[in-house]
Amino acid sequence: MELISRLIIGKKSKNPEKRDIIWNMTGSFLYAFASMVLSIAVVQIAGEDAGGIFTFAFTTFGQHMFMMAYFGIRPFQITDTGGKYSFGDYLGLRLLTCGAAVLTGMGYVLLNGYSFEKAAVVFLMVVYKVIDALADAYEAEFQRGGRLYLTGKSNAFRTILSVGVFLASLAYTKDLAAASLWAVGAQAAGFLVFDVLVIRELPNVEWRSAKGKKQELFAETILLFCSAVLDFYIFSASKYAIEGCMADRDMAVFGAIFMPTSIINLVAGFVIRPYLTKMSFTWEMGRTRRFLKIQKRIALIIAALTVLAVGGAWLLGIPVLSLLYPNLRTGLSQCRPALVLIIFGGALNAYMNLFYYSLVIMKKQKYIFGVYGLVSLMAVLVSTPFVRWGGIFGGALAYVVLTGALMVLFGLIDLAGILEHKRKNPEQRNLE
Repeated sequence: MELISRLIIGKKSKNPEKRDIIWNMTGSFLYAFASMVLSIAVVQIAGEDAGGIFTFAFTTFGQHMFMMAYFGIRPFQITDTGGKYSFGDYLGLRLLTCGAAVLTGMGYVLLNGYSFEKAAVVFLMVVYKVIDALADAYEAEFQRGGRLYLTGKSNAFRTILSVGVFLASLAYTKDLAAASLWAVGAQAAGFLVFDVLVIRELPNVEWRSAKGKKQELFAETILLFCSAVLDFYIFSASKYAIEGCMADRDMAVFGAIFMPTSIINLVAGFVIRPYLTKMSFTWEMGRTRRFLKIQKRIALIIAALTVLAVGGAWLLGIPVLSLLYPNLRTGLSQCRPALVLIIFGGALNAYMNLFYYSLVIMKKQKYIFGVYGLVSLMAVLVSTPFVRWGGIFGGALAYVVLTGALMVLFGLIDLAGILEHKRKNPEQRNLE
């Protein structure tokens, strides 16, 4: 196992930045691609209703519990370049949040009166996602230590292992619950091999957690946690409304047209993630003009990709999705306007993430939480009425309204923070 870990770490690279980018792109692509592959496979192998159950379990509630376990800490951890908190501090808190997510998932399943199969699938996907969140603590430490490529490798290898086992089991048994159980086992094995064993071979990883540090870290990140949970509720409010108001097969159709947003978020991650540490250093040095220049560069790339994505969705979106989901062809045929809306909403979400990470770097957690609280209230008020009014189209429209509100509010606060920093630090202008 030690030999495997050293092979994964590899030798010192002559071009570490290129290696980081390649592996980060590979891991992120496979991670996002897996969601699409799994949804398609379940619909085609187990049927439309099973597809709807899996879509809700994997991409909605399971992912919501991932956000609870994730606790919104990763942006804080990877930008903690001064080492204020040790890896032991971050891991200790993450173990507590993962436990809370599992208990919450169990309570949700018990209280909703699902059939045994649906309850089993939903809970197993919660466990799968919680393991993913625990692995994220290790992967964030890889990135903080300047080894982003290890984060990409872990994402890639764990995804290949768990998805491969899930698909093989589903194809053999045609039993969604059994396949979910096998996927959880594979996810746990991948976490052990590609995260736990690898990090033990790295130097300068501080495992000790001083007394009171986890509580201090909790106090510093609690608003990020609340923000992350509210963020995903906003992102998924339309899905919750459709799951509550419409049939499982409608959930499968909505999941199919929602799927391309994962590609948009993937591409946004390719663009944003490699810049986060650089943005953090730039802000700490007071170089606001350089900080804003990096933001503009990322924003222009997202804008160009948005034009391509919206045009492609209008012309080719439904035909392509119908090929991928032949069992859903009838339902998809009426969803072109909804698909275009969702693609546009995904682009707004990418901009929102750019401004969100900038505000985290600026330590504006209170403002982040305030915005999420306000838009969450909007989500409660608009999502179900929109779905009852317009069905799948109404859900798509609600998604655009909510992500647009987040983008505008975060963007305004981000700009205000930059202007405030420049006003308070006029001596830094000479260093730009």
